[in-house]
Amino acid sequence: MNSTITLPAQPPALKAQAKDLDFYYGDFKALKGINMPVYENRVTALIGPSGCGKSTFLRCFNRMHDLYPGHRYGGSIQLHPDQIDVLHRNVDPIEVRMRISMVFQKPNPFPKTIYENVAYGLRVRGEKSRSYLDDKVEAALRGGALWNEVKDRLGEVAVNLSGGQQQRLCIARALATDPEIILFDEPTSALDPIATASIEELISEIKNKVSVLIVTHSMQQAARVSDFTAFMYLGDLVEFGETDEIFMKPRRKETEDYITGRFG
Repeated sequence: MNSTITLPAQPPALKAQAKDLDFYYGDFKALKGINMPVYENRVTALIGPSGCGKSTFLRCFNRMHDLYPGHRYGGSIQLHPDQIDVLHRNVDPIEVRMRISMVFQKPNPFPKTIYENVAYGLRVRGEKSRSYLDDKVEAALRGGALWNEVKDRLGEVAVNLSGGQQQRLCIARALATDPEIILFDEPTSALDPIATASIEELISEIKNKVSVLIVTHSMQQAARVSDFTAFMYLGDLVEFGETDEIFMKPRRKETEDYITGRFG
């Protein structure tokens, strides 16, 4: 399927770009030649029916598929401005995950203290200075809009936090390594409406620091938080463009049918 990609008249700087990206689970081709930009300091939403390849595409960006056997990539994902292909076999996936962090569907704090959850990635990187770690943990928790709620509880285990707080902790943990992109895989699907609104507000704030790529099952959420939207179907990128254009004036009938609830 030939995708329709509508670029703004003056597009922002590129942060990453998928080029002819294929992905295989064994013999099954889950992604089919996807070409898509990810813009700097913007939120890009991935929408489409279940099983269309949204999460598969998202997880290519930080090589999460490497953790499981029987997969295969084709094409490339270039990270700008240094134009590193994050899928190249000579690129260390651990370093990729430092530059491209991920927040999952369900909050997944480590069985550690609040402080050690946030400091984890920095310790993996070899950071040992307590004063540096203290500063980075505070900055990340502030970035995750959680500092004022936990600053006197940093030694408590993270699982004592509420679901919404745990997800904001996971966002703080993702921010701590100063990533260039944060991937969100349906980050509010397990949360109540109040916690969901808090996470959405946070996403709108952190795009000032990082680029954001978010998979969401909620078209309303995509419309609220994203600058750009990609509609995917059966492993293809059907349409990509500015969010207002995609929702108000889609160029492809498949996109219009999905947005208006005719299928999916």
